[in-house]
Amino acid sequence: MSNASSAQPVTTRWWWVRHAPVPLSEDKGCIYGQSDLRCDCSDRVVFQGLARVLPRNAVWVSSNLMRTHQTAAAIWEAGFPKPASMAHEKDFAEQNLGDWQGRDRATFYASRPTVLGSYWFGPADEQTPNGESFLDLIARVGNGIRRVSAANEGRDIVAVAHGGVIKAALTLALGLGAEGGLKFAIENCSLTKLEYLTLNGDEGWRVNMVNHQPWLAGGDHPAMHQPAGPEITKHA
Repeated sequence: MSNASSAQPVTTRWWWVRHAPVPLSEDKGCIYGQSDLRCDCSDRVVFQGLARVLPRNAVWVSSNLMRTHQTAAAIWEAGFPKPASMAHEKDFAEQNLGDWQGRDRATFYASRPTVLGSYWFGPADEQTPNGESFLDLIARVGNGIRRVSAANEGRDIVAVAHGGVIKAALTLALGLGAEGGLKFAIENCSLTKLEYLTLNGDEGWRVNMVNHQPWLAGGDHPAMHQPAGPEITKHA
């Protein structure tokens, strides 16, 4: 007979959605970070795909930036029952890129060394001038996850947030070094599902899906791609 406890862990399910793309007319080709810009929610097929797969009766949270609010509203308008409320969490705002915000993106990338396999603006430990490092973002997002999870144990949580925030959540869930978290591609409107398990003061994570794009199931709709960092587009 096993002496293992029969107690079952409490599973809180996080459904992370990255916001819709910010159009060139808004960002002017510049780095925006925590700048509060609007996004393009005109592609109804994308939001219908999300509306089909997100859980009903979930707790909804977003960051404090309007592009996450607009993305959530587009999902509701595509057929998902609108929740009674949605908390705006500053802990889930994008990385504060400080003085890099407002700089021309192409010029900035050209001035930086190419880091193969990284989808971000710089190394995880690099402190942006008057802003945050990715390590700072991981700590901030972790605080938010623990706080929101404690208030909603055992529930589904839909969190509409940002590429950097979702990379930070994956870094925490997988116990990666921070640089490992920067290797994930997180497309606009993509869905990442993580399960947070707690039992007798212990905690653990399961990763169910990363960067899932449910509108692609039919194979007749393009991916939404707005890179967060320098990418190699030409091959020898």
